[in-house]
Amino acid sequence: MAGNPLNDPDWAADVTSTIVSTVDKIRDRTTTPIVMIARGLVFGLLGSILGIAAFVLFLIGFSRGLINAVEWPLDHDTAVWVSHAILGGLLVLAGSICMAKRQKKEAV
Repeated sequence: MAGNPLNDPDWAADVTSTIVSTVDKIRDRTTTPIVMIARGLVFGLLGSILGIAAFVLFLIGFSRGLINAVEWPLDHDTAVWVSHAILGGLLVLAGSICMAKRQKKEAV
């Protein structure tokens, strides 16, 4: 009798390997997808936060550079509001383009 521990010296190893393989199959079907979803959420949020921070830093640097570029023919106070108006106009233009592309003309 192969399943009898008295006749089979490898009975404990066989039962252990069966239990381990069963637990591995259950883990692969349950926790692996959950871990992949959690990793996707974490990396997605991290990427979004870093992307927003990089965009804000880019806008700050662009604004400072624009102030310095406009400052040579104008005084500092005028250069600040002119550069803010230019940057605001560019952002409004970008927003308008995005709003125009949000729906196809057939859907309207």
